[in-house]
Amino acid sequence: MVLEFILALLPIIWLIVALTFMKLPGFKACTIALVIAYALAVIVWKMPIGNSITAIVEGAALALWPIIIVIIAAIFTYNVCVHTGKMEVIKRMLAGVTNDKRVLVLIIAWGFGGFMEGMAGFGTAVAIPASMLWGLGFNPVFAAIVCLIANATPTAFGSIGIPTTTLAKITGLEVIGLSTNTVIILAPLIVLTPFILVLLTGKGKKALKGIWLITFISGMSFLVTEYVVSKFLGAELPVVIGSVCSMLCTIWAAKTFGQKEIDPEFRLGEIDKKGVSGKEALVAWSPFILIFIFLVSTSKIIPPLNELLASVKTTVNIYSGEGADPYTFSWLATPGLWIIIAAIIGGKIQGASLKEIFNIFGKTVIQLYKTIITIVCIMATAKIMGYSGMIPSISIVFVTVTGSFYPLFAPILGAIGTFVTGSGTSASVLFGGLQVETANALNFNQAWIAASNTAGAITAKMISPQNIAIAVAAVNLQGKESDLIKGTIKHFILFLVIVGIVTFIGAKLLGLS
Repeated sequence: MVLEFILALLPIIWLIVALTFMKLPGFKACTIALVIAYALAVIVWKMPIGNSITAIVEGAALALWPIIIVIIAAIFTYNVCVHTGKMEVIKRMLAGVTNDKRVLVLIIAWGFGGFMEGMAGFGTAVAIPASMLWGLGFNPVFAAIVCLIANATPTAFGSIGIPTTTLAKITGLEVIGLSTNTVIILAPLIVLTPFILVLLTGKGKKALKGIWLITFISGMSFLVTEYVVSKFLGAELPVVIGSVCSMLCTIWAAKTFGQKEIDPEFRLGEIDKKGVSGKEALVAWSPFILIFIFLVSTSKIIPPLNELLASVKTTVNIYSGEGADPYTFSWLATPGLWIIIAAIIGGKIQGASLKEIFNIFGKTVIQLYKTIITIVCIMATAKIMGYSGMIPSISIVFVTVTGSFYPLFAPILGAIGTFVTGSGTSASVLFGGLQVETANALNFNQAWIAASNTAGAITAKMISPQNIAIAVAAVNLQGKESDLIKGTIKHFILFLVIVGIVTFIGAKLLGLS
């Protein structure tokens, strides 16, 4: 059992070593990880050749639709705005709100990024805010790192709450209890994250001077709103409403408590700040306004339309082994399609011809080919590890070894799930049932331990090869994955330790057992 545990971890260990120390490009590291996982699955776990091939095909299908289509859509939208020159208008407007880089990071990476995660997920919350910060003149590595960190906590309720609603379906637990427990466990991180973003922006504690209250308001407004919405409405809207509230409160706090004279070190570089008319602003923001309208209209917030779109689907049996559900391609109820449509319409509004727009789309796909290879390989690796029994081999040892201290380590399973798959939802699928069974066997509150799986899962979003690949593509840093891993890994460890401690205290000392 211990030997299988060690062998099952090899693809994960390889990815960490390859991306961090060997500085291999993501598409090469993930391709080799797939080869390692495949060899182990066939040789050690005796996975039939036919099953192993169909597992890879299913992983590739999941990668291409809906994940990669969303990434292409997000970068395509940004590229259209750059081509038409309207990104310069957006820059002027954002600089008009404030020229304090710290506040802009809170608004764009934390607030707007949280909103994109809540509405669409699948990488949009990293790709679009990172490209916007880069466009404003921020260092591309910095832009990618802060967006990766900011994307962590919103993931629990991303894509209109899919990770938590999926966990509820798998475990049979009531979604309101799971939602509120998740927010409680994540509360320290929700307040802490804006401070981390500001410290990174200003490269030290001096960055908090004159802005600590704004930073606190930015985090607390997100937390309080998220808790109230999760407690009374469930998992679909906590991050959507919380992020909007955070953006509004951050802007208000900046106007009310912000410094009149900003230290040159924290001041945005020179940007033309001439006035922008209402019409010019609408034209510049039109792709993003349309994205908002389309995603809200097609989401579960409007059930009749969502159900109609979701009915346009193709269901196929891809994996040939046991334990697999048919894979469903939802052709219309997917964020990527609607973001592409929004970008095309927005591009036309901004004055681009259809020929120019389609040329931009083609160039975007070519620009992202390494990212596409990376994500296809990592999703195929995840499917191989799941279907072969490698993931269960990891989880069984965790449960056996930790015993009564299990709550302290429960979030690690969620983190492993997200690191391998890049998805908080997949982490729920992989380990949700196990978490509840273990909680029941050890006499812990099931909803609390299950929620810790989601809380642990979100911490690994910032180091997941899939998410790193998205960030790299957003700011054109192909081959620099190691820089992003090094910039986020210490924050991942900090977040995971905090989540583990909160879970342990809740299970052991607060009467939740």
